Order: sequence, then structure tokens, then C-alpha cells
Amino acid sequence: MIKEAFKYIVDLANTKVTDVEGRPYSNGMLSVIKAPTASPITVSTLKGLVDYLDSEFDRLAQVMVHIESPTSVEIYSGFNRDMERDFYLRANAVLPEFRFRNWYDTESFNIALQSAFVTNDDRMKLLKLVGNVRDEKVMTFGDDGVSQQVKAKAGVATVENVPVPNPVYLAPFRTFVEVQQPESAFVFRMRSGDGAPDCALFEADGGAWKIEAVDRIREFLQKALEEKIASGNVTLIS
Repeated sequence: MIKEAFKYIVDLANTKVTDVEGRPYSNGMLSVIKAPTASPITVSTLKGLVDYLDSEFDRLAQVMVHIESPTSVEIYSGFNRDMERDFYLRANAVLPEFRFRNWYDTESFNIALQSAFVTNDDRMKLLKLVGNVRDEKVMTFGDDGVSQQVKAKAGVATVENVPVPNPVYLAPFRTFVEVQQPESAFVFRMRSGDGAPDCALFEADGGAWKIEAVDRIREFLQKALEEKIASGNVTLIS
């Protein structure tokens, strides 16, 4: 080990840099000693991110706040001498789990609608439908070949065929709780199951909700960090 260390020192001392046609060449291997960079802390809310910047705990002169996605916002410095950035903080939204394109039995679907979606008219229609289904058979009808109906309780003692609504407009919890959840279109489907139909939701807006969510995060941060943005201490990008 000592021998190798001495050899390294000798080689380093004998290292020469020569200019050939305007480009520098070395006769030895050189390693860059890079400037240290910060490791991020993690919070789960936009308020936590704002509180960090307002506290001035790390006495940051100028930072960039990057809205990476509807569920992630990050704080960086500018480039250092090695063209690298300090990564100060990441805010990750904590969200309830709901798997689109997956089939749920009616009881699980009912619970998921109540716990993972914002209340609106279409959510109430779906809750009423899946809570009153009286038969496992799902029937397809109509000239389009995709419309569905099920037998459901329609009154105090009446069971009749009820059309399955489509499309439905719902607002799942998909971004930070401090901003309004984007509402978007979904295809709601049912299929015959064991004792009761299975239910599934399929996204039908092409991902447009993500742009809306990022815009709402940006609006929230612009208002919360208004003075810092105006002073040039914070640059907000998305």
C-alpha cells in the first residue's frame, strides 16, 4: 500500500501537460477533485417546502424550485464550478392508492371511491349504483356494443335494469392536498363477477390532468413565495 502511494506521488510529480495544436495533453492520469454538493431532505407537502425556504435555515442566496411532476417538487442551487447543482429538498405528495385499469369487487370499489376521490356528482352516482347492485350479471346493450346495464335496486322494493354511466368525471387524489384536485374523464366498466359485478376505471383524458395539476401547484407556489420570486431569490420552473 505504501509502495503504491509513493509511486502515485512520483508519477504525479513527473506529470507534464503539453499543448498540441491548441489542445492540452497530459502524460499522466489526473483526477478532478469536485466541489461538495448537498444531499436533499424530503417533505410530504408543499407547505413543508415553503416553510423550509421561509425559515432561511440554510441561508440560501438563490435557488430554483422545479415542479417535476404532479407529485414531486424539488429545490436546487445554480451550477457550481463543476457544472453540478446542490439538491436541497424534495417534496413528495403522499396519496391514497387506487389502481386504474384494475378490477375491484363492488365493496372494495365503494370504499376506494369514498377514500381516494373528491366528492362530486358523478362520484355520488357511482356510489349509488355499486351500492345497490342486486345481480352479478352485467349486460351489454345498444347499437354501439359497449353500453352496459345491471340489475340494481331502484326504489324501496324495486329492482330493475339500470344503465351504467359513461363517461364519468371524477377527481381522484393525484397531487398535493394543498391544491384543488384536477377533475377528468374516465371510462367506467363493470363485468360479471362472483356474486356481484367487478368494477374498473380507465383514464380517458390522455394525461391532460397532469398539466392542470402542475399549473395549480405553480399558482400555489407563486402566491406562497411571491416576495422571494419578486426579489430574484427564487426561480420557479415547471
